[in-house]
Amino acid sequence: MADKVQDFLRQLFQRAVEVADPMKSLAAYLPEKPAGRVVVIGAGKASARMAEAVEAVWGPCDGLVITRYGYGRPCQSIEIVEAAHPVPDAAGLEATRRLLDLVGGLGEETFILALISGGASALLTAPAGEITLVEKQAVNQALLASGAPIGQMNVVRKHLSRVKGGQLAAAAYPATMLALLLSDVPGDDPAEIGSGPTVGDASSAEDVKAILTRWKIDVPASVEAVLNGPTGVLDPADEKLSRVTNTVFAAPSQSLEAAKALAEERGCEVEILGDALEGEAREVAAEHAALALKKQAERQADSQPLLLLSGGELTVTRRGDGVGGPNAEYALALAAALNGAPGIHAIACDTDGVDGAAEVAGAVIGPETPARAAKAGRVMRDALGNNDAHGFFADIGDQVVTGPTLTNVNDFRAIWIE
Repeated sequence: MADKVQDFLRQLFQRAVEVADPMKSLAAYLPEKPAGRVVVIGAGKASARMAEAVEAVWGPCDGLVITRYGYGRPCQSIEIVEAAHPVPDAAGLEATRRLLDLVGGLGEETFILALISGGASALLTAPAGEITLVEKQAVNQALLASGAPIGQMNVVRKHLSRVKGGQLAAAAYPATMLALLLSDVPGDDPAEIGSGPTVGDASSAEDVKAILTRWKIDVPASVEAVLNGPTGVLDPADEKLSRVTNTVFAAPSQSLEAAKALAEERGCEVEILGDALEGEAREVAAEHAALALKKQAERQADSQPLLLLSGGELTVTRRGDGVGGPNAEYALALAAALNGAPGIHAIACDTDGVDGAAEVAGAVIGPETPARAAKAGRVMRDALGNNDAHGFFADIGDQVVTGPTLTNVNDFRAIWIE
């Protein structure tokens, strides 16, 4: 029974991924290919797949798209460059320079299609002022380890960049631009997707300083110099953003609804807890464990199974030196809180196939998890204390490994309650 339930949870995750595949979802948002010059640009973990989807409709196009290593796709003429994520590298730096050169100096008659998905924050790399790539990498790593919410991370990233916070669109002005966005952020705010390269932002350098102080992130003098002067982030009302249209074509809510429909077809009652959950992974897991136990206690013996679905983007404050990520840590903390409670199984995965520091989507857990841990010589609380969730699930054989999914609509969590 346990294997069947966990196989079903994996099917739900796969359904959530499939519905967000740009090859299935993007074409409906493409206009007819404009006459005159058309340039396709983009960045993100799903951007190469998005470019592939564009050329399936429009045919060969000029352009340059930056994606994560291993996420490239065979396009007809759009150039695909692979670079590092989540910490930027020299390949991303050079590709971003070329992308800015490509859009610079274009006239009103040019139509630019910008393809932006989660991951663009790291892949679009153009440090502001005198900030070096090494310094940018250090700040990015500190943000990732701090436990700061993604929205606050993005505020910092925008003001330390020459391409985020509307600056990519400004570089292309006065060309007409349509930005198609695949959302991986709570609330689907276009300004937060990939740190908003085509969207203005009302935050200030003072906001960045407050965030760095709040999360105890030390920065070099070059970063302080940028924050002590005017940064390049554009106000949303700036004239240079007047020729841009931003459209979200796929979002976490759509994937959760698709999973819900499949679960209902299989006889489950379904509750969606939200598609924009944020917070510390282990704390949210503890709340969900208590909720699952409460729901189970309230149900009649002959009730159909109940499925709790949720999405969003959780964070991890790094305290140990293990290999982890927010989905695996959520799953581990959930298993620890449930401690083998009968009839409750769960899955937690990132829809891009990569959870934190491992090429692993996430993990499944169930009543047998404590026994499997004991057999493998692992202690759940010790692994949690060392942020070693991926190491833990690798040892007990309950990882979910998909490889590159070519999309990214953030976390997917499902709890099955008998």
